[in-house]
Amino acid sequence: MRKVWINGEWFDEGEAKVSVFDRGLLFSQSVYEVVPVIDGRLCNVAYHIARLGGSLGTAMIADDTDWPAVFAEAVTRNGVTEGRVYLQVTGGTSGDRDFLSTQPPPPPTRIVFTQSGAVIDHPLVSRGMRIALKPEARWQLRSAKTTQLLYAVLMKEEARAVGLDDAWLVENGHITEGTSSNAHIIDARGVLVSHPVTYGVLPGVTRICVLEIARGMGIEVEERPFTEAELFGAREAFSSAASALILPVVEVDGRPIADGRLGAITAAIREAYVERLVNA
Repeated sequence: MRKVWINGEWFDEGEAKVSVFDRGLLFSQSVYEVVPVIDGRLCNVAYHIARLGGSLGTAMIADDTDWPAVFAEAVTRNGVTEGRVYLQVTGGTSGDRDFLSTQPPPPPTRIVFTQSGAVIDHPLVSRGMRIALKPEARWQLRSAKTTQLLYAVLMKEEARAVGLDDAWLVENGHITEGTSSNAHIIDARGVLVSHPVTYGVLPGVTRICVLEIARGMGIEVEERPFTEAELFGAREAFSSAASALILPVVEVDGRPIADGRLGAITAAIREAYVERLVNA
């Protein structure tokens, strides 16, 4: 049976519980991270911990947990060879519902669990993703990795209902990102274009690695918003996320991207990233 870590204790998953007065449940004062596991090893932990610190600051949650140690124990206890480790930190439990936390604030609620499953051999790698474009209607602090994910859930459900894999979000005519991934194109010039993370999108860990790899391969990179017209005129398009690494996007709103097949540059970047993770 899977083991879940809550505030320093391990529980069988059926026994893992938090208070109904937890601020993560009542107010979404809660942040999270997802760390890939390949060959039983945690990937890109330093990047994830750094981003967690920023999210905690935005959510006004204080925490000093030794997360790498907890992650490693979670992987060992649950025998995860390939999959992911999920952590969530909330504003804790004050004992009643009040927008203002008690002073001093209660200790945060800290949760860790694992999920086993394919990270490298994702089924959409060979077929490619078919996505829809949807209006960007999330809150403005989306650069923090919080659990305010209702709109992402709704857009994923809308996509699934019509047989698609996901949605990319559009704001003022520009693509921001996917519902749970960063969005990229290889434009008509062969330049990799990715929305900057200074505002409006999540600073993806996999995105960091994608841009490093692309530059190392001699591919020009532009960090700027790109338009719907640029997307439909692109040579290739792809998403990046810790849970699925790099996935090609071959169709958007029923229209193929280029020839509607996995692009060579996307494939090369993904191969280099997988090699980096496997040999880290």
